[in-house]
Amino acid sequence: MNGFVESLRLWFAPARVRDEGETPDYRFSLANERTFLAWIRTALALVGGGFAVDQFLPDLRGGWRITLALALLVVGVLCALRAVNHWVRCELAMRRGEDLPVSRFPALLALAVGLVALAMVVVVLFDWAEG
Repeated sequence: MNGFVESLRLWFAPARVRDEGETPDYRFSLANERTFLAWIRTALALVGGGFAVDQFLPDLRGGWRITLALALLVVGVLCALRAVNHWVRCELAMRRGEDLPVSRFPALLALAVGLVALAMVVVVLFDWAEG
């Protein structure tokens, strides 16, 4: 837990990351930043998708609209938070000369997005069949 709290502190004081180890080749730090930005773009797309489901599918019945919208919004929030956590962990590992941290989050994100997409397919098919 202490490592998580320290990592959380570094989210808001990234200059403190420089106190760790040695400065890596700047290209690695820039690649780490590009990865962070890719995660943020993914989070923004998920949040946008959640709002789109909520606003543009008002005819979905049985709470499906709210359920799907909230699922996309929650996954978007988790993705954004994971982005900054992953950036800090990777930057520290590079500065310390350690292996880059591994994560199950990409698999969990893919699973969550896949399940939401599957639910949307089912909803669309049932709505089409009833219409």
